[in-house]
Amino acid sequence: MIKGKAIIFSAPSGAGKTTLVKHLLSTLPILSFSVSACSREKRMNEIEGKDYYFLSKDAFREKIKKDEFLEWEEVYDGNYYGTLKSEIDRIWKEGKHVIFDVDVVGGVNLKKYFGENALAIYVEAPSLETLEHRLRSRKTENEETISKRIAKAKDEITFKNKFDLVIVNDDLEKAKAEALEKVKAYLS
Repeated sequence: MIKGKAIIFSAPSGAGKTTLVKHLLSTLPILSFSVSACSREKRMNEIEGKDYYFLSKDAFREKIKKDEFLEWEEVYDGNYYGTLKSEIDRIWKEGKHVIFDVDVVGGVNLKKYFGENALAIYVEAPSLETLEHRLRSRKTENEETISKRIAKAKDEITFKNKFDLVIVNDDLEKAKAEALEKVKAYLS
């Protein structure tokens, strides 16, 4: 099978990685989104097979046993997230490059897996206060969840040196332009 390249976007929740990935997908038709699997409940606006493959905890654990993931982790108590090998095969068979929107540990694991065949980008909010403000403005999280995500972000920041490049998302248009420039240069 022909192998494409991998573009990995990682960040703490609320840094803007999903917005940047969506921008790149709308701009570069050679990219295809890797839909992650997860065991958490589906949010109101999410679509099965587009946002995530929603699995029960038991189904997720069964796929772990069968070695069907490139990488996976238990991100929050009992909530598993991972990248299915079949998803990468699907994208590369289409002749496209895969783009990931994953948490920081997942990004580090994917970079280890793909090595030089991947560009790993860490998206950083200008401050933890900005991150917290963005999480609150989503109105999808309760206080407990926001506290957990902020605590996790403090840990995730320590991983940014494991990425090929850091984009600080303090100005969205500037961050979009930088992401597009870096990804185009990597793919050419």
